[in-house]
Amino acid sequence: MNILDANILIRYFVEDDKDKADRCEKLFEKAIKGEVDLYILDIVIAEIIWVMDSFYKLNRLKIKECLMKVINTPHINFQNRYIILDAVNTYADKNVDFIDAYQAAFMKNKNIKTVFSYDTDFDKLSGIEREEP
Repeated sequence: MNILDANILIRYFVEDDKDKADRCEKLFEKAIKGEVDLYILDIVIAEIIWVMDSFYKLNRLKIKECLMKVINTPHINFQNRYIILDAVNTYADKNVDFIDAYQAAFMKNKNIKTVFSYDTDFDKLSGIEREEP
């Protein structure tokens, strides 16, 4: 198993360096063939989203499209695949920050109903009760 850093996926998605993007694509092709197993940490997904949104100014649906390709690639593993999948969908579809979407997905996964927060984005999400201390 090998850890996959955010910059590999970003290079692949944005193709700002064609040579690096091509080499990243070859790595993913090896993963698809089962020649290499890759592992992505949850925090790396957050970094990818932050960079693609804030630096590259990609819209949420494009970011979601890019990430869905990776999430559904064989031999690419995640700490919490279903939480990431839910969070990416919520981030794109509900227009909330990814970290809030991730927390909401984690809460659903653990059957947690309440979050203490001043962030009203949680009010956009069904099944989540936000309380202020």
